[in-house]
Amino acid sequence: MKWYFTNVNVRNISIIRNHASCRREFSRPSFAPKPTLNLKHIRQNPGLYEQNCKDRNYTPFARNGWKILELHERLIHQQRESIDLRKRSNALGKALSRRPDSGTEDEETSNGRIAEARDIKAQLAEIESKEKQWTEEIEQLALELPNLSCLNTPVGKNPKLLETVGQLPGIAAGTPGKSHVEIGKELGILDFEASATTSGWGWYFLQNEGALLEQALVQYTLSVAMKRGWKIMTPPSLVYSHIASACGFMPRDQNGETQIYHIAQADSDSGPEKSSLVLTGTAEIPFAGSQANKILQASDLPLKYIGASRCYRAEAGARGVDTKGLYRVHEFTKVEMFAWTLPQPDNNGDRFGDFDTDALPADHVFSEMIEIQKEILQSLGLHANVLEMPSADLGASANRKVDIEAFFPSRTTINDGYGEVTSASICTDYQSRRLATRIKGTSAGKLEWPHTVNGTALAVPRVLACLLETHWDEQSRSVIVPEVLRRYLPDGMDVIKRKT
Repeated sequence: MKWYFTNVNVRNISIIRNHASCRREFSRPSFAPKPTLNLKHIRQNPGLYEQNCKDRNYTPFARNGWKILELHERLIHQQRESIDLRKRSNALGKALSRRPDSGTEDEETSNGRIAEARDIKAQLAEIESKEKQWTEEIEQLALELPNLSCLNTPVGKNPKLLETVGQLPGIAAGTPGKSHVEIGKELGILDFEASATTSGWGWYFLQNEGALLEQALVQYTLSVAMKRGWKIMTPPSLVYSHIASACGFMPRDQNGETQIYHIAQADSDSGPEKSSLVLTGTAEIPFAGSQANKILQASDLPLKYIGASRCYRAEAGARGVDTKGLYRVHEFTKVEMFAWTLPQPDNNGDRFGDFDTDALPADHVFSEMIEIQKEILQSLGLHANVLEMPSADLGASANRKVDIEAFFPSRTTINDGYGEVTSASICTDYQSRRLATRIKGTSAGKLEWPHTVNGTALAVPRVLACLLETHWDEQSRSVIVPEVLRRYLPDGMDVIKRKT
């Protein structure tokens, strides 16, 4: 099935709906990165890719590896046939050029050779057309395949608990805590009614201390990463659709939840050399795209960036308690981490998903990201579970994924109160191959593909909601501001109290 577009109440914006198929429906202009996929590994391991698709809930693409192998065999057969035809064509050309003037060769023989040469030319043109068609189909089939999963990834739908962070807040047994929606309304720091009028459900206004807390959370998060040597970069919120696709953000989220806002363009802006634009759901996309068609120096790696940006997600699902308030919104501020690292040492390009991740340079950055995430949540006084996510929950680009789910006192009837607030993923060379990002100066002595790692440092709305609920004091009807945020707030803003 193809993607289709439906209008929303935002001018010049439409939504790319998710479907089982990820067939590319946008044109890839000449300036777009040309993907270089490891077709040899796919052809040699079609069964591995089939099982990987089934494990990751990509069943519609499970046979892609076998189709690639079949098309490749057709190509080989056609190329052999093409070689024979070209040999015969050359022989005919030589015979015709050596034709004696004395007329010893009769006209019928000469005309026959000319006709045969014309026929061979037509056959070669048809073969070239088929080869081009099959080559493009092979590439598309390969692009649809998700990354191979890491051995650490549990197969199935159930995550593995790695550790817990922070203390569980004390609430009465069986009694949900007060919702951040109620807290925010009472303290005058959240307004959902005004946003419903201006934008619809899933949007919000942060007011007064709520707006100040957003800025404080961003500044504090950046400071934590900066102490570890991370560079700051502010990315754009609009990217070309071919960049989003190359990063693995095709119009299909793992649970059918995420949709992409697509920016409508005027007819004068369309054409073969134009690519459609989308609003980014995460800064991972522009960060990854910033090094497209570039060659990095091995001595500069790992290259680590962190930055705050506005993110846009047209989340699916009906309104309800599980999506109430700030938990699931269409636009939000998020601080994202992204890094390029050296590939696996002595990587010969033929091993995927079957190596010890502890040996990967990417794994060291991945661990650092998770440590940053834990430090931030713990210093904010929040309780959370660190989870190794299962194969069915991995997006297209991820080789391994760890989520951190914080405890929301008001959501005890939903997943025991836990909800995702951060995520980190190793993407191996999935993105760099699709974005034409290379490395030179490695011990291999040749250009290689860097591995990419990404992680949420802080998603403001969910962390703000969790913070309000966790630090709400019913007796004083106020929220105690975590100490680490106070330096980024006006003097004396240690407690957020009800307006009198």
